[in-house]
Amino acid sequence: MAVAAATIVVPLSLLFFASGLVVNLIQTVCYVLVRPLSKNLYRRINRTVAELLWLELVWIIDWWAAVKVQVFTDRETLRLMGREHALVICNHRSDIDWLVGWVLAQRSGCLGSSLAVMKKSLKFLPVIGWSMWFSEYLFLERSWAKDEKTLKSGIQRLSDYPLPFWLALFVEGTRFTQAKLLAAQEYATSTGLPVPRNTLIPRTKGFVVAVSQMRSFVPAVYDMTVTIPKSSPAPTMLRLFKGQPSVVHVHIKRYLMKELPETDESVAQWCRDVFVAKDALLDKHIAEDTFSGQELHDSGRPIKSLVVAISWAGLVIAGFIKFLQWSSLLSSWKGIAFSTFGLAVVSALMQILIRFSQSERSTPAKVVPAKKD
Repeated sequence: MAVAAATIVVPLSLLFFASGLVVNLIQTVCYVLVRPLSKNLYRRINRTVAELLWLELVWIIDWWAAVKVQVFTDRETLRLMGREHALVICNHRSDIDWLVGWVLAQRSGCLGSSLAVMKKSLKFLPVIGWSMWFSEYLFLERSWAKDEKTLKSGIQRLSDYPLPFWLALFVEGTRFTQAKLLAAQEYATSTGLPVPRNTLIPRTKGFVVAVSQMRSFVPAVYDMTVTIPKSSPAPTMLRLFKGQPSVVHVHIKRYLMKELPETDESVAQWCRDVFVAKDALLDKHIAEDTFSGQELHDSGRPIKSLVVAISWAGLVIAGFIKFLQWSSLLSSWKGIAFSTFGLAVVSALMQILIRFSQSERSTPAKVVPAKKD
């Protein structure tokens, strides 16, 4: 990390990790004391508490980096977003797709109950991973023998969730890179599948299980297509922390869960067909630099994340000053060394988060896509 970038990243990291530890502490107390008495009350409290942490990252997108997230969808879909349970499937195009999802969830009023299916290693990431665990994210090991049971039980636990939630599932199994696209094209050619140009081949096992388990209580599937217009640089975590703007286009199509096919193989084929259509949609976007045929909705920058970020900054700074006065931490070499070590740890953790988010450092899932009949 360059020195100039570090002068920005380190203070923001300190703010995020300090406030995050407070959130984790509240979540721990509620998990131990409230959840045994009332799971629904715990979920309502945790939804609000988790949102206080996620809003800091939304603030970085909206206010610090001024990233524009432009949504292309119909008015009915826009009206229902955040008012119903939904299974969300999306191409995994950029390093910050998950943050774009949080921005859309925040606009829809369900940020604290936006969940995702993620790889297991993420839950051990301090602050953000811990908060995801408390919020009932589903963590998989990329071993279908284990993951099928985890996915089924995790989704069933959501059947009595008291508030509208989104469950995001990146069915490509990994983030898009040119190297992975070439591998997907070779596989498609060898098996007779449609050859992708802008997406990877969906791994349908998880989607089939999700649909089979959610039919009875989730009314809709949101098919989101994320891409970056030609005039905008691709957003990354490092660009966000540097305050560098980008533009993200998101196309959303809503499908009724009850209208999906009944058999597992038909559901798998439906998913593959959706990604073929998504591929064509991205071809059209490349040609026109927009999602034509759908109304553009730009919700601006809601002030809520700004208020939360300023409030956290005030609380953290005031608490830090009080702690310094009480401990006289910087009055001795031992205290200075301890503080320096703490800064180094926070910087290292943020560097891990930045590197973890990079598409080039993601690894493809081991599950082999189903062959076309």
